Amino acid sequence: MADPFFCCRQPPSKGKDLALQKPTVMTRLKRKKEELCCLLASVPPVFLCFFVLSLFAMNLLAHKSLGFSVSWFAMDAGFLVSWAVFLALDVFTKHFGPRAATALSVFALLLHLLFCAIFFLAGLLPGVWSAASGETGGAVNEALNRTFGGTWYVLLGSAVAFLAAAVVNNFMHFIALGLFKKRDGLVAFAVSGVISTALGQFVDNLVFALLVSHLFFGWTLVQCVSCALAGVVIELLCELLFLGLGHRVCRAWKERGVGEAYFRLCEENGRERE
Repeated sequence: MADPFFCCRQPPSKGKDLALQKPTVMTRLKRKKEELCCLLASVPPVFLCFFVLSLFAMNLLAHKSLGFSVSWFAMDAGFLVSWAVFLALDVFTKHFGPRAATALSVFALLLHLLFCAIFFLAGLLPGVWSAASGETGGAVNEALNRTFGGTWYVLLGSAVAFLAAAVVNNFMHFIALGLFKKRDGLVAFAVSGVISTALGQFVDNLVFALLVSHLFFGWTLVQCVSCALAGVVIELLCELLFLGLGHRVCRAWKERGVGEAYFRLCEENGRERE
């Protein structure tokens, strides 16, 4: 259950009917801040940590391009955990709504960039990584610094790609759920998850491939498209194995009343769960 410290709003001043007043920009920003704090306090911390760590691992593994014998096909190692990121987004969207899921995506991305900055500062400190030894130690040490700290084009490309993909995934999942009468069923969650993940993963893979792999790693446009399509197939297969688990998480959250304080706050602010 959410901590009331984060979710309780201050009572309105006497003699002022806030419902009849048009909210100012500062009032809207304050309400957004209150909603975000309440949302972060409402999400179970273990699941939120899983989401943030999966995003960090996905972008870190994206530095490695996989080698294949055919010239028209290419892929990076980020596919190993990218399915987990989008499964978490589907769970967030199903329970809290697409706007909340997008807000959590931005929060996770900011944490990812923060830790990249910490790793970048660590790379500026004197010393070498334990794996850097021998005659080529200097080159290996520099490569590790750039990998963990992140190069600007990889960080920028991954950030743009993930934000675009998160918006597509979250709102497509919400729209697809609306097509079902029994929105809480496994079939509705699975079908919506497959549709939203396929589109979201394609956007994520294609935008990152075009902004980073094509411009800086020398991938052809054919390789970028093939990577995006192949990534969708592989990541969908991985997510299909765990869609049942994601649905059980949603059902458990609903039974436990997870996020009730956040939902009440949204109602007080005159906004539905969307």
